[in-house]
Amino acid sequence: MSARRVWVALPDQLSIRIFLETGILDGLRARLDERVAALFLVQPEEAAQWEARLAGTPVRHGNELTGDGRVTDRFLGRLDSWLDRQLGYHPLAIRLNYRHGFHLERMEKGHGNWMLDSARAGLLPRWAPLERGMERWHFSTRRHVPSRLLEAMRRECSALVLSNVQPQSAVPYLVAARRLELPVVAYVASWDHTVGKGVISPYCDRYVVQNEVMREDLAHYHGIERERVDVTGWPQTDVFHERYPRSAYDELVLAFGLDASRPIVLVMGNTPTNTPYEHRFVERLVAWWEEEGRTRFQLLFRPHPRDREWRARFAGAMDRDGAYVQEPSFTDMTALATLLQHGDVVVANAGTILLDALVNDRPSVCVLYDEGAPTGTSWAAKNVVGKHYEELAASGAFYRAESFEEVVAGIERALENPSELAEARQRVVTEVVGDVDGRAAERVVDAMVGVLQASATMPS
Repeated sequence: MSARRVWVALPDQLSIRIFLETGILDGLRARLDERVAALFLVQPEEAAQWEARLAGTPVRHGNELTGDGRVTDRFLGRLDSWLDRQLGYHPLAIRLNYRHGFHLERMEKGHGNWMLDSARAGLLPRWAPLERGMERWHFSTRRHVPSRLLEAMRRECSALVLSNVQPQSAVPYLVAARRLELPVVAYVASWDHTVGKGVISPYCDRYVVQNEVMREDLAHYHGIERERVDVTGWPQTDVFHERYPRSAYDELVLAFGLDASRPIVLVMGNTPTNTPYEHRFVERLVAWWEEEGRTRFQLLFRPHPRDREWRARFAGAMDRDGAYVQEPSFTDMTALATLLQHGDVVVANAGTILLDALVNDRPSVCVLYDEGAPTGTSWAAKNVVGKHYEELAASGAFYRAESFEEVVAGIERALENPSELAEARQRVVTEVVGDVDGRAAERVVDAMVGVLQASATMPS
């Protein structure tokens, strides 16, 4: 790549899906005269499923820029990694949680989610002045940056856009861009990321968020001026705003071996880390359904896209007449939207999928207990105690199920009277998501291009 381009850094599958499925990357390419390159920070095999959609767009891979280089690079890289374990990414994330009370109920030593592993707080005491110094070091231009990365950005990069500003893999690019004084536009990838998913660099030129609550969170918890934050709505809702015909739903569920003329309950999975007993819930739900529910509705299970253990965790639902288990995917947003627009009930523990269901006005049951877990276990309940869930939990927009009997009752109420909580669903969507008008991705592009075109290196 000889021309300098805007690098769009894509550090994780969920935000890659947003940028590619909703047209944000295409919009940036069109508005910036194709002077855009895609930078995948995920493994090459994970990037491969997306690259076919990027014909004509130069592609770089992060492992080519940050991998082993010169001897000096390797030594400084190891030193930087050691310092980071004491001062940087995870220590700062854990300390942010302690400081503001995020996820305290979930945090414990050795937690499978490293953002909740209290053992990763680092060796230094939890003193506010010391932690401010740690954060300054974390994003400092004096940190080690692989020479190959720095040289490539100096030669090829005119500005940096991050589809998710918070992953650890994004840090070298944030540091390098700051050292080279390149414009940086940061997308905050999800509604819950401001309150418990780690620190956010305060040195970007512009931030793009979904709603006003997130703008306030950036100011209150991350020291970022409100004037540097654009509120655009949630681009994923653009996919949901488009209406998919009933015939598309009929064709989709027919391919799953289900009968589109009969009700279908959509059971949405969470990750193994968040719901380690989900397999027992699947087994009990299927057993009850086979005895008492089969004649009334069908079951469609959709494991979380990051669930690599899904075949074992959902084995209890496989090869059952009237039930189907989808293969996890990040790339089937249209199928998800079609299911959520026409399916009859959604059953889920927590996560963005619950909000997706409400955006699509689906009657929903939120599972708040752990089937078959030891007494005192509360993984499912703790998944919805974060600060970002306060409005959602208090909304009355879904049925709360703290036992299997309440799951069954919720499903039956939803099938009998699908409009019972419709007003509450609409209200909480307005509060948490904002405008659902099909133009959120367009507003994201507008916000980003406004900054990028202001740079002397970009065409007007």
